[in-house]
Amino acid sequence: MSEWPTVAAGPDVIQAFRANAVDVATNAGIPPIQAHATGLDAKIVAVQLKTTPTYKLATAPGSAITELSDLRGKKIAFAAGQAQGVVVLRTLQELGLEKKDVQLIELNSPQFLTALQSRQVDVAPLGEPTLTKYLNQYGKDGARAVVTPAVDALTILWAPARVLADPAKAAAVKAFIPYWARAQVWAWENKDKWIDAYYVKDQQVSAADGRRIVESSPKPSFPTSWDAAIKWEQETIDVVSKWGYFGKSFNATDVFDRRFEGVAAAAVPADYRIAQS
Repeated sequence: MSEWPTVAAGPDVIQAFRANAVDVATNAGIPPIQAHATGLDAKIVAVQLKTTPTYKLATAPGSAITELSDLRGKKIAFAAGQAQGVVVLRTLQELGLEKKDVQLIELNSPQFLTALQSRQVDVAPLGEPTLTKYLNQYGKDGARAVVTPAVDALTILWAPARVLADPAKAAAVKAFIPYWARAQVWAWENKDKWIDAYYVKDQQVSAADGRRIVESSPKPSFPTSWDAAIKWEQETIDVVSKWGYFGKSFNATDVFDRRFEGVAAAAVPADYRIAQS
């Protein structure tokens, strides 16, 4: 890899793919669904599977919301093309709620905190370190965190189909996958070094905030089979399409390139592999 552009959010990565500015990126599971809806052919080439939630639903100061069943009729911060949006929709799906039962306030995720503070929304999905900071400031005013079982299950590497159709570039992507997977393992096993090198020196956040982020993240796990990942992606496709986002439902296998299945898992120690039949 000759260049490392800083493009993080899914919608921005999609634009970078379209502009031929980026050949491979890491994101959550929702951006490939959005890309498909916009006509961009791009494929998942590596999967890290999470089974524990990393977001909680933070309530506005003074809110009477104490549990998930209180969400009916409430204003909920929502970002359609981001992981937080998936958490919201999957939570509402599990509660049996429909679009008419809540008010989804469409915002970019960096706007969630301000929307909560100003009571523009009743609830917003927050992760660390924002969640702890918010509760430290507004907990005395009644703000709280409501646990949701909804999991943003996938961290992926993906690439445009044009890249994967080029034998040389496809080989380069395949060669990069083990480095990506082993990097997640290294960060897990060397938390202090990772916090200092990445969060403090690169991202310019405090060591305390970096630790909150790391401690809220699950141990990296790489599946030998993508069946569970494809099932989760299909469920997500069906949910977002049911709620009126990103067009009609489609077959989740369309956004996976199974030539690369197992490459990441084979590159890490057995403790970091999920063996699936």
